[in-house]
Amino acid sequence: MTASRTATGPVPKKRRGGRPGGGELLAAAVGAVPGGAARPGQQQMAEAIERSIASGEHLLVQAGTGTGKSLAYLAPALTVDGPVVVSTATLALQSQLVDHDLPRLADAVEPVLGRRPTFAVLKGRHHYLCLARLDNSVEEEPEDTLFDAPRPGGGGKWLGEAGRLGKQMQRLRDWAEETATGDRDELDPGVDDQVWRSASMPARECVGATRCPFGQECFAEASRARAREADIVVTNHSLLAVDMLAGRHIVPPHKLLVVDEAHELADRVSSAAQAELEPQLIDRSARRARPLLRPEVAERLTEAGDALAVGLAEAPAGRLTNGLPPALREACTLLDAATRAALEAIGDIKADDPDPVRKQQAKAVLDELSTTAQRLLEEADHDVAWVEKPENGSRRALVVAPLSVAGTLATHLYDERTVVATSATLALGGRFDTVARALGLEAPPPAPPSPAAAALATAAAAGRAGTTPVASTDGSRAAIGTVPATEGPGWTSLDVGSPFDYARQGILYVAAHLPRPSVSGLPEAAGEELLALVGALGGRTLGLFSSRRAAQQAAELVRARTDLPVLLQGEESLPLLVRRFREERESCLFGVMSLWQGVDVPGDSCQLVVIDRLPFPRPDEPLAAARAAAVDAGGGSGFAAVSVPIAAVRLAQGVGRLIRATGDRGVVAVLDSRLETARGYGPFLRRSLPPFWYTTRPDVARGALERLGKS
Repeated sequence: MTASRTATGPVPKKRRGGRPGGGELLAAAVGAVPGGAARPGQQQMAEAIERSIASGEHLLVQAGTGTGKSLAYLAPALTVDGPVVVSTATLALQSQLVDHDLPRLADAVEPVLGRRPTFAVLKGRHHYLCLARLDNSVEEEPEDTLFDAPRPGGGGKWLGEAGRLGKQMQRLRDWAEETATGDRDELDPGVDDQVWRSASMPARECVGATRCPFGQECFAEASRARAREADIVVTNHSLLAVDMLAGRHIVPPHKLLVVDEAHELADRVSSAAQAELEPQLIDRSARRARPLLRPEVAERLTEAGDALAVGLAEAPAGRLTNGLPPALREACTLLDAATRAALEAIGDIKADDPDPVRKQQAKAVLDELSTTAQRLLEEADHDVAWVEKPENGSRRALVVAPLSVAGTLATHLYDERTVVATSATLALGGRFDTVARALGLEAPPPAPPSPAAAALATAAAAGRAGTTPVASTDGSRAAIGTVPATEGPGWTSLDVGSPFDYARQGILYVAAHLPRPSVSGLPEAAGEELLALVGALGGRTLGLFSSRRAAQQAAELVRARTDLPVLLQGEESLPLLVRRFREERESCLFGVMSLWQGVDVPGDSCQLVVIDRLPFPRPDEPLAAARAAAVDAGGGSGFAAVSVPIAAVRLAQGVGRLIRATGDRGVVAVLDSRLETARGYGPFLRRSLPPFWYTTRPDVARGALERLGKS
């Protein structure tokens, strides 16, 4: 792989003053792993990070599966004075860091550092039990959220369910007497979300430790205190986003921020900056504030909620391209006026208030409703609004979100700290510039390839001499996988590759002979292709589908035409399905988008990954559609600038389910001919994938699968 200028040159073993450097700490960590061995990509990444720490230059690192990137950034992080913050997108990676990687690293480097490094987990305030809220819940339960929130199909709770939730609430109170952290993840067995909400405190409703009667015992404040004293703080993208939007006073001050799973960050910031109005939320806020208001003021809130419910019932689901419909505009106007009147009536929280917690809760929700209503009425060009109506009818909402968060990231992500962003999916189309811009970095436009680069690409496309993939693939070619470095003002990039030999371990098969997909669901020809591939291997198939309808049709087809066990997402809990897929060697697991990233099944239980069509965003995805329309309006191609990069990230994540270990072998089959035939974006998408051996020949793919099935 081509490396940037930060990835070359020697790294000193010792830092000034005899302190160990990142290379020495990494060597100690790797040496402590049974059978552990140095990995060139891991070393290269650690060296580049140590250089970025010294220079203050931001770094994008693409590190393929199997690189060992966690240790590659944790080891140099221990050379930094003060806390280092590591942010992850998924709970799975956060758990891996906290439960496995960091304890193992601390054990290994203690003799080298002369002390045991410390680490802490920092979560949002609502993840911790709130003693003040728990104390108030004794009075709230008869008429508040536990017993009056609407059920998905409408109506209140039946008596048996109310009793079950009441028992869970009592268990929470018992647990509060014995827990040291108040962290929800440590409560086993857990409780329903609704019960937890009645005993936790969102940040916006918190009065602060100095005003709260339970401030000295606050679990959330204790977690922040631990984070301030730790060497490494592990948090999540959602809290990192809230911290940026709130002025960076939640996460402890730090000099180095490592953003793992960085391809997810922009979406998490978008979600954090999103706001919505629901009739049920307005109704609950009115009841909560009612004891503090005159009856006529509280009634105005109820009327505004009713008006919103009527407006949402009349409006079709989807993006509002011509401003707010009259009924929704009227509802927002009523809500803005009603919340302002209520806030004025409640007044400020004073030191001698008898119940500051409840007063702050009421004010916080009303203030958020007022701000959201004003934001929607403003109809700013930088915002996108839409009506949300899930098919199951569980909720209706009016939603607003920023058109882009690149400016927010440019302003708040990089200030006064060095940022290392890493993922297995950062180089889209063989370049870093697309993701760099999405992360708020200034990136140069793509340059035309040099004659040498063009010759290299041509040679790679023609085939790699001496490479033998899973099966003999005469007439096929190796996929292109080299990613050149990109750099811009204050940042650079690096692709450290992967220890896997993708061209020998796997085949990327594109069914180019199939008709271009045009209808929803699973086309008949694609279904027959799926049957042939699954039958050749004898199961062991992970099917990643673009819709629930397609997954359902695929499951019905394979069940009807074969004796193979088929596991379908939604029929059982996802962890149970994945466990059965791992244990039942001939099984197939079919599902939708949550499987594209959430499945890690190394070994021969998963030797065929089938993708039914390219995962472009649906036309009714409001944010993607609005962003594409904005690019079109500016004279560009919204499809190329927005839809294709989204598909590239999703496709790379899905394809990455196949090879999870050095001994894995198999085939990725894409049943969408456009990956081969679309001259505009097909090559871009292929360059975003690991460098599997590439073929469009069905006989080659089936032959490889038949040989794997017999092995």
